[in-house]
Amino acid sequence: MEEKRYMISEAAERTGIEAHVLRYWEEELNLDIQRNEMGHRYYTERQLEMLKQIKELKDSGFQLKAVKTVLDNGLQLQTETPQSVQGEAQEEAAGTVENAAVKMPDNTQEIAMKRSEDKLAQFEQIIGDIVTRSLMANNGKLGEDISNIVTDRVSNKVIKEMDYMMRVREEAEDDRFKKLDETIRGVQKSNKEAAAFRERPSKREKRRGLFRK
Repeated sequence: MEEKRYMISEAAERTGIEAHVLRYWEEELNLDIQRNEMGHRYYTERQLEMLKQIKELKDSGFQLKAVKTVLDNGLQLQTETPQSVQGEAQEEAAGTVENAAVKMPDNTQEIAMKRSEDKLAQFEQIIGDIVTRSLMANNGKLGEDISNIVTDRVSNKVIKEMDYMMRVREEAEDDRFKKLDETIRGVQKSNKEAAAFRERPSKREKRRGLFRK
């Protein structure tokens, strides 16, 4: 049996998504939407359910980038038709109590909400797994980049410290040489003064010279 096809106007009506949004999602998510012999888009039942699931995720706060990440990694969104959910609810409720038919709508709504929460939790888990695998795949390069950054920073720090130490050392040596030069000059001056003092005749020698005359 040939699979039923829905034109874009029918798809918009069945999914509650406007036609221009369907075109936008097709482009942004790289959806494989077939064309008929006239070049018009048509959607299958499975694609309609997938679009409903995307709409559900969008309404829950997820961005198209997150949905695209899942699709690009070869993962498919799990979808269930409202009819299947209602059918399961009817089977569970059948034969339990006489007024099961009255309680059926509330029970169906609770099951649908629970399924929706489970799908969102599963989607979050998928996103987490994808991020983890991506980090593991890039772990080596990330470590190398961090190592290079740390090495550059350490090298710059060492160079600055070495430059500072050299300048301090040069200043200390200059100060030491200056003091040594002052000491040498002081010693030389003292030696000259001592030599000059020794060359001067004493008062006693002067007196002796006078008596000799």
